[in-house]
Amino acid sequence: MFEVDKLEKMVRGWFVGNFSPSVFKTNDVEVAVQNYKSGDYEKSHFHKIATEITLILNGRVEMNGKSFDHGDIIKINPGQSTDFKALTDVTTVVVKIPGANDDKYLSEVDE
Repeated sequence: MFEVDKLEKMVRGWFVGNFSPSVFKTNDVEVAVQNYKSGDYEKSHFHKIATEITLILNGRVEMNGKSFDHGDIIKINPGQSTDFKALTDVTTVVVKIPGANDDKYLSEVDE
């Protein structure tokens, strides 16, 4: 039989990766579906190890002063900083490769 869980039980939408709860526990990759309300903001940050890929499933966002909307896929390489502002209500799908716990570093200055 299938194993079934609920996205709302996952922490901030992360459902694959080395954290709890997780539908599939692994260090190889992290996957999340995240919902934001218009105006939500995350300060500029970067990863030293992981590449982060963000798909804008719906809505419009601004990252480093550039706007992205439905269908845009943004690849952020290790060492590249970005902030994140929801310009509308937004749903994203985020993949981090490899999964790397404690690999989020705030940038000294928002770019």
